[in-house]
Amino acid sequence: MKYKSVAVFCGSKSGNDPLYEQHANELGSALAENGISLVYGGGNKGIMGAVANAVLQKGGKAIGVMPEVLVEWEQQHENLTELHIVKDMHIRKRMMYDLSDAVIVLPGGYGTMDELFEVITWNVLSIHNKKIIMLNSAGYYTQLISHVNYMQAHGFLYENWTERITMCNTPYEIVNEHLK
Repeated sequence: MKYKSVAVFCGSKSGNDPLYEQHANELGSALAENGISLVYGGGNKGIMGAVANAVLQKGGKAIGVMPEVLVEWEQQHENLTELHIVKDMHIRKRMMYDLSDAVIVLPGGYGTMDELFEVITWNVLSIHNKKIIMLNSAGYYTQLISHVNYMQAHGFLYENWTERITMCNTPYEIVNEHLK
């Protein structure tokens, strides 16, 4: 399958390791260079803003989806190809899923974890069958994956999680090995 658009879930902060923002920039550039549109939260801060800026700098398409409550707080990006302002977070997530062919998860906080687990749950329940890729920048998701392995070992998962989630260590691995 040729992917036309991907939803990217990530932090509205940059985090403490410069590799997070570097990977966001590399991913955005690689998406644009491969003609893959970005669907994301619509902000201009943190690695969220970095990935969008990289897409736009390479002439790519960046589509933001932002709930009304976050318009001022997340400082909406003013230069996007499209910006959808929606009523709430539930509509935001649903629209992001609907506008994308796959999901990429970069480092982030509570919101990113919410989006990650919702998209995995929807995948398990066959609400969608989109590819889910996690970017383990600087080992960010190593402990979380250890816990997912623990959940599996203790009988709380219906199948091996690796059937639903692809782990990658670089943005180029994502684009060149999993989105072409």
